[in-house]
Amino acid sequence: MKIDSHQHFWTYHPAEYGWIDESMNILRRDYLPIDLTGVLSTEGFDGSIVVQARQTIEETKWLLQLADENPKILGVVGWVDLCASDINDQLADLTQNKKLVGVRHVIHDETDDRFMLREDFRNGISALRKYNLTYDLLIFPKHLNYASSLVAEFPDQPFVIDHISKPFIREGILEPWRTDLKLLAQYPNVYCKLSGMVTEADINTWNQQTFESYLDVVFEAFGPDKLMVGSDWPVCLLGGSYSDVIGIVKNYIEQLDTKTQEKILGENCLRFYNLQTL
Repeated sequence: MKIDSHQHFWTYHPAEYGWIDESMNILRRDYLPIDLTGVLSTEGFDGSIVVQARQTIEETKWLLQLADENPKILGVVGWVDLCASDINDQLADLTQNKKLVGVRHVIHDETDDRFMLREDFRNGISALRKYNLTYDLLIFPKHLNYASSLVAEFPDQPFVIDHISKPFIREGILEPWRTDLKLLAQYPNVYCKLSGMVTEADINTWNQQTFESYLDVVFEAFGPDKLMVGSDWPVCLLGGSYSDVIGIVKNYIEQLDTKTQEKILGENCLRFYNLQTL
């Protein structure tokens, strides 16, 4: 199977998506499964993982409903209040729907850089394993050392880094992102999504070469068994078409053998999110 490991849906409302500002007009509309189906097929993808874009239980339930109605949605990475005292009740309720495969919190928007090391947040992470849920790390480079501390505490919890941790591609800066990412990649329970790169570059001038040194770092750090392609659609449309963005990864791996390409384009995602059981 070929799987897009990272995309979003929303019914747009400015108050609920405050991060979509006036410079992002292309995103200020609804994006629903009917809008994605065609482009998935064009790129030969069998389905996708839809990831939360609002931090509400209501959105998580809505995404699960969409997944029930649309077989191309292979799994949902939703939001729950990991800091809540009733976290087990939340998870017990939501995981009645087997399409919930993981959880994400928008850590990079928290004012406290050490947010993920809070006791209540770590208590929430500790609850995920019981429900066979993964965790998506949405972080900036400055959070990588804290993430290493977190994953070291939970060696049996599967983690995946979204958007290669948003390095400073526009500025051409590699350090200390490179060093810190390699340290985090040493943990066997940490994977990485080849996604979200185009919006960290200059959206008007990027080309394939723009990403080569960053992809070199990620492939050296994680190896082909812990990497998965993701579009970050529709956010990626700020910097290019769906095919343009997926093409960054496809072009980079075209020199690899077919089996390795298959891992990155779907098999690793299938395994990480336990999609075989759905």
